[in-house]
Amino acid sequence: MEAYMKNHFPFLGIKSPLRKELLREQFREYALPEPSELFVEAKKLYELPEREYQYAAIALIDKMKKELTTDDFPMLLHFIESKSWWDSVDSIAPHFVGHIVKLDREYGENVMLEWSLSENMWTNRSAILHQLKFKEQTDEELLFKVILQHSDSGEFFIQKAIGWALREYAKTNPIVVKRFVEGNTLKPLSRREALKHIGKL
Repeated sequence: MEAYMKNHFPFLGIKSPLRKELLREQFREYALPEPSELFVEAKKLYELPEREYQYAAIALIDKMKKELTTDDFPMLLHFIESKSWWDSVDSIAPHFVGHIVKLDREYGENVMLEWSLSENMWTNRSAILHQLKFKEQTDEELLFKVILQHSDSGEFFIQKAIGWALREYAKTNPIVVKRFVEGNTLKPLSRREALKHIGKL
């Protein structure tokens, strides 16, 4: 597990199926925290050294996802920028950040534009990926604007995020995605990922 994560984090060594079963047992046996205490408890887990505890914190937030509000952007940003790697960021951004953006699109999208300009690469990645599951509700203008802010990035995780976001939206609107890719200069990795499942249109 540690090798797979490039030795960024220590692990307890609990494989994913067992970890999920153990979490289900915990959620069955113990009451969830009050909404106001959610991030207090999640932060306690997140600060423990082994990676499984960060997964547990994310699982707890997911269990109480319906309680999230726009007031929770700062705490989610804290988790994104703490112990950052693709596994945690890619759970938090589409599932939690995206959910909150939908609650107040105007405010949320302004926050995403701020995140896109952050000096933190993982925060940039979150801004790119937050609409990953929006399908027909995707704000194309925002998606393309954020992508173009990072289209010349040499960072692998940004190039990959751009390609992933475009490839996912192509499932909903392939013609628009193809037109965007052909009309703008993207890194080869981003372009290849974006067009992966688009046939000849």
